[in-house]
Amino acid sequence: MAITRDLLIGGKDVPAASGRTTDDTDPYTGETYARVAAAGAEDVARAVDAAHGAFDAWAALSPFARRAVFLDAAGLLDARAERIADLMAREVGATRPWAYFNVALAANILREAAAAITAPRGEVLSAQEHGALGLAVREPLGVVAAFAPWNAPVILGTRAVAAPLAAGNTVVLKPSEQAPLACGYLVADVLREAGLPDGVLNVVTNDPADAAEVAEALIADPRVRAVNFTGSTAVGRIIGEQAARHLKPAVLELGGKNSVIVLDDADVDYAVDAAAFGVFMNAGQICMSGDRILVHASLTEEFTRKFTAKVAALPTGDPADPSTVVGPLVSTGAARRVAGLVRDALDKGAALLTGGGSPEGAVHPATVLSGVTEEMELYRAEAFGPVCVVASFATDDEAVALANDTENGLTCGIITENGTHGLRVARRVRTGIVHVNDQSVADEPQAPFGGVKASGYGRFGGRWGMEAFSGTRWVTMATQHAHYPF
Repeated sequence: MAITRDLLIGGKDVPAASGRTTDDTDPYTGETYARVAAAGAEDVARAVDAAHGAFDAWAALSPFARRAVFLDAAGLLDARAERIADLMAREVGATRPWAYFNVALAANILREAAAAITAPRGEVLSAQEHGALGLAVREPLGVVAAFAPWNAPVILGTRAVAAPLAAGNTVVLKPSEQAPLACGYLVADVLREAGLPDGVLNVVTNDPADAAEVAEALIADPRVRAVNFTGSTAVGRIIGEQAARHLKPAVLELGGKNSVIVLDDADVDYAVDAAAFGVFMNAGQICMSGDRILVHASLTEEFTRKFTAKVAALPTGDPADPSTVVGPLVSTGAARRVAGLVRDALDKGAALLTGGGSPEGAVHPATVLSGVTEEMELYRAEAFGPVCVVASFATDDEAVALANDTENGLTCGIITENGTHGLRVARRVRTGIVHVNDQSVADEPQAPFGGVKASGYGRFGGRWGMEAFSGTRWVTMATQHAHYPF
C-alpha cells in the first residue's frame, strides 16, 4: 500500500485545500510508492502564515535551546540509516552507498549548523564619534522559501533548511515532486521529533503541473524575505528572476558541466578509480558529477583502455541489490533524455567506447564516449546521467581552456602526483570548487559550497551559510551626550 502524507503546516498534517493529491513513483518498478497532498497558492499562503507567526519566538529562543534541537535531529538521522536507505531506493532509485552517504553528511550538516548557532557573530566597529560604540550585528531575515531537489534528497533537503533555521529564520520548504518524502517530510519529521516548535518548518508538496504556480506564490509573498534554491540552471534562472523582481536575496546552487583533468604526472590507476567514482556515483545524477574526463596526450591510450574496462564491468540495475553501482535514473523520461544525448553524439560522429543503446525502463547503461565535438548537444549539455566523454589535451593551457569552455562553473577535479603543478592549474580553472588530486564530487558541511557563472551564486556551509541567511545591522550606542550644531 502506498505511503500517504498531507502538508505540514503549523505543526499539523493537513490536506491540500483542494483535496488533491499527487503520486510519487518508484523509478525502478514503476509502481506508486507514495501519495502526497498537491498544494496550490492557497496552501502556500497558509504555510507562510504559520512560518511568519512562529518567527519571533524562534528567533528569540535561547541559542543553546536551538542548538539542542539540531544535535538531537542529527542523532535521529544516524539511527535511521537503514530505513532511509530503503526509502531512497524506492523513491529515487538510490544505491545503498549513496543513501548511507546522504545520511552521514546530512547529520553532519545539522551538527555544523548547531555549532554555528553558538559561534561568535558580528563585529565591534571603530566609531567616528568620541565615546560611541559601533556594532555590526547579524540578525535573521524572517521567512525563507526553500526548494530542495531529488538527486541527493536527504543531503539537499537538510541543507535547504539547516542554515536558515540555525540563523533564526523560519522556513517553508517545497521539496522536489520526485522525492517529497526523502527531501521534505523526512527532514521535517526528525526536526519535529527533536523538538522544533510548530510552524518553524512547514512542508508544501505539489503536483508537477502546479510547480510554477506554487513557486511563484511562495516567492511573491511579501512575508518571505529570502529564497534558497538548489536545482537545474534552467529553473534557477526563473527562480532568480522572480526573487530579484521582489527584491529578495537568493542563494542559487545550480547545474554543472564539470571536468576531471588527468595531468601528465598522474598515477593512471588512481586516475581511473577516481574518475569512475566521480562520473558514475548515483548514476551520474549529482551536480558535481564529472561529465568530461580530460587526459594528457601521453596518458590517453593507457587511461582510456583501463577506464573503459572498469566502466564496462560496473554492476548495473536494481538499487536494492547491495552490489549495484549504477542504479536507475530518477524516471524513465530521464533515461530517455540521456539516451537521446548519446544518440545525437553518435549520429554526428562520436565514438562509443562502452555502453550506449536503449535504456531498460529507468536504467541507462554506464557509457563512455570520445570524439564529442561542439556541434553535438552533449558537448554543452549537463549529462546528469551515467555518461561521460574522454578527451585529450597536449598542454596545461589546453586543459584549462577545455575545462573553462562551458557556461557553468561548479567544480573540477585535477589528478596529479605533483601538488604544486595541480595547484597552478587549479588557480586557472573558473569554478567555485576545485579538488587537487581528487575527482569532482565532494561535500563537507563546514566548507563554502557553491558555483560561479551559470552554476549559481551564494555559498552554503559553515559561516558562509549563516551569512547567506542573515542580515547585517549597524547598531550604535553613545556612552556620552553628543553635541549638535543647533
